[in-house]
Amino acid sequence: MPKFAYDFTEGNKDLKDLLGGKGANLAEMTNLGLPVPPGFTITSEACRHYLDHGSVPEGLEAETEEHLSALERQMGKRLGQADDPLLVSVRSGAKFSMPGMMETVLNIGLNDESVDGLARQAGNERFAWDSYRRLIQMFGKTVLGIEGEVFEEALDAAKDAKKTTDDLDLDADDLKQLVESYKGIVREHAGRDFPTDPREQMDLAVKAVFESWNAPRAILYRRQERIPADLGTAVNIVAMVFGNIGMDSGTGVAFTRDPASGQSGIYGDYLQNAQGEDVVAGVRNTVPLAELEQIDKKSYDELLQIMETLENHYRDLCDIEFTIERGKLWMLQTRVGKRTAGAAFRIATQLVDQGLIDLDEAVRRVTGEQLAQLMFPRFDEAQTDGLKRLTQGMNASPGAAVGKAVFTSERAVELTNAGEDVILVRRETTPDDLTGMIAAQGVLTSRGGKTSHAAVVARGMGKTCVCGAEELEVDLKEGRFEAPGGVIVEEGDVISIDGGSGVVYLGAVPVVNSPVVEYFEGELAPADGDELVQAVHRVMGHADDQRRLRVRANADNAEDAARARRFGAEGIGLCRTEHMFLGDRRQLVERLILAETGDERQEALDRLAPLQKEDFVGIFEAMDGLPVTVRLIDPPLHEFLPDLTDLSVKVALAGDDAEPKDRTLLDAVRRLHEQNPMLGLRGVRLGLVIPGLFAMQVKAIAEAAAERKQAGGDPRPEIMIPLVGAVQELEAIREETLGILAAVKEETGVDVPALIGTMIELPRAALTAGDIAEAAEFFSFGTNDLTQTTWGFSRDDVESSFFGRYLKLGVFGVSPFETLDREGVGRLMRIAVEEGRRTRPEIKLGICGEHGGDPDSVHFCHEIGLDYVSCSPFRIPVARLEAGRATIESGGSDSR
Repeated sequence: MPKFAYDFTEGNKDLKDLLGGKGANLAEMTNLGLPVPPGFTITSEACRHYLDHGSVPEGLEAETEEHLSALERQMGKRLGQADDPLLVSVRSGAKFSMPGMMETVLNIGLNDESVDGLARQAGNERFAWDSYRRLIQMFGKTVLGIEGEVFEEALDAAKDAKKTTDDLDLDADDLKQLVESYKGIVREHAGRDFPTDPREQMDLAVKAVFESWNAPRAILYRRQERIPADLGTAVNIVAMVFGNIGMDSGTGVAFTRDPASGQSGIYGDYLQNAQGEDVVAGVRNTVPLAELEQIDKKSYDELLQIMETLENHYRDLCDIEFTIERGKLWMLQTRVGKRTAGAAFRIATQLVDQGLIDLDEAVRRVTGEQLAQLMFPRFDEAQTDGLKRLTQGMNASPGAAVGKAVFTSERAVELTNAGEDVILVRRETTPDDLTGMIAAQGVLTSRGGKTSHAAVVARGMGKTCVCGAEELEVDLKEGRFEAPGGVIVEEGDVISIDGGSGVVYLGAVPVVNSPVVEYFEGELAPADGDELVQAVHRVMGHADDQRRLRVRANADNAEDAARARRFGAEGIGLCRTEHMFLGDRRQLVERLILAETGDERQEALDRLAPLQKEDFVGIFEAMDGLPVTVRLIDPPLHEFLPDLTDLSVKVALAGDDAEPKDRTLLDAVRRLHEQNPMLGLRGVRLGLVIPGLFAMQVKAIAEAAAERKQAGGDPRPEIMIPLVGAVQELEAIREETLGILAAVKEETGVDVPALIGTMIELPRAALTAGDIAEAAEFFSFGTNDLTQTTWGFSRDDVESSFFGRYLKLGVFGVSPFETLDREGVGRLMRIAVEEGRRTRPEIKLGICGEHGGDPDSVHFCHEIGLDYVSCSPFRIPVARLEAGRATIESGGSDSR
């Protein structure tokens, strides 16, 4: 029988799968000899059993009783003992940090008898009744499912009666009355009395924490952060220590470095006479952690020593929760702290310089997603003079966000779905605001510090956040806030928030490129950049040195190709020639389609050819010395013609006066109309059915390459035939292509070798890759279409219709169009790689779908042994970094 409960002395930080991050780290701190309240952890395995079967696993109750008895012996008192009660907290703790998304219940063990015992032992009646009201409130909300607002309204009423806005002004008698009010709320809304049996309280709280794994906000957060849905959460049962006994007690959150910037220093928040949720919820404004030195120097000095110990032990930024009970410091939690993207890069290189980690580890510590965040624009401070500066709060999570002010998460989602940019404005956020935080461009709160819920979640999501803007009077009911000077901002008014400085503006502030983009563009030398630019330069340099995968660009014109090269592209993996037929050239394609004779068709092709050649000359020049993969025209020809419905209406309304050209066009559109054009006359089929079309393109490629070579360039064309499903299709086009290349060589006297290959975007192509490799010198996986044809999805239709439901049901954790479906599409790719290399060992293999810039997909491409990935120019630095991380994390191995 598996073991379901572990004392803190039995675990360690490497048991996160079993004990969750919180339990594993509590055990690790215990092993380090740090002051941790005693307790034990119920494993995530027990949670998974409960969620699967609706009951706790056999043996858990006995193990829980055994560990609780040991805890009672250690503390010298029993759970809920009337004269001197042991109280415990029941806390969630999954493998991956999910701040505020699951449940916690404090002060388990209090009832009408033990509250008096607690008051006598503490010598503080107010503290005991405050702890009791907190238990009923948290238990009612967490375990019994009562809306938290009902309790908040009762608390506000008690403060109104006292003519105060501060919880601390409520005395013991006020709190006794509040407890009775809370009990009444429980009876009314839960249909039962508040449970007074301490063990029943604990058991119900454990089950509620288990169930909170599948709470809507937890599911949404996991989806946002791509956390697996089947992990479950561990539960930590910990002896209570109290920060709300008096002014010699308190609670706080500390970071060993600034999670927003990465700078060393004393960062965090402290709140006297409070319990932990008061800090994280932001319901009372905290003081900076540095002020603890004046409040309690002994605890402050001990905390600094512990912070140094933890950072050196974990070799990373640590996030710490602590409580001081009557001058005694207790550690309640530590974890590797969430940080902003900029802080991640700075901290990684700082730790290298300190000798705590090496450059390989520094590359592991940052992600392509974080790098992408650093490339987003920032406010142009030179353009803020004419704008009204409303206030300045805490710079909780950097970035530049502009949008319409909204005051509820529901409204944020509604307007975002309508295409509007919004800023979510709240007094403080709670886990229930997650949907609005995801939808919004940024978050602004009037309460809370850098460790509040809003700050922690926003940093984890890379979302701009300004919190603790105390000068703002936020009126949620009216949907407005008032800034200093009487300035009123209503819902729908545009505001700008600067997460780097904490400044809030009325109106839209113009944005400029980030310094990191200027660095990648070559406009800013690393030595001239700030600490962040230099950190990015060091990390990227090491990633480039380590990576095996090459990174190419998807680029269709010389400008994009040149920018891609500046961003580090090592060639073009996909040049979509159909994009060269748009704009004014669309008319030439119309003539080609409408041609009734061979001469008319050739005339249209002859007019397109020099334009194609001119495009290719510019691209070859921009990518001189690097490979350029040109995909011959792929989409069905009707895409270059007017819409069937629009044209039919136009001709019908004109009647006898309809233009002959419109009638001819309508006939052509009807002739080319297909029920499912994605699977119709497109790709290689166009080259086989429409004489001269592919030949014109191949000749333009060859002549452009010859021209560049004559000019002293080094063009390296690769010709890619799209949508091949059978080797016979490729052989026919290959033979024609080789003939054209030979003819151009004879005409120009210039030999420009060109590889001929194909896109693998049909399941049949993947399954017969061994045969196709006989005629193909390279494969490039077109994973957008390969995903559509493997799943039977039409992307344009399914993403807007039922994908949301599929994600909610867990059919897939993330859209297969965002991240490669390893089990299905990935399996086909593995087969194609293995069979292609078996036939042609030197075959070049790459990917050119948008997956080429997705971090997880880049790792998969490394794993199966591709030679390169190709993505949009802006994603090239991301792919370079992730390719380096893939090599380091795999020890350099792949499937080749």
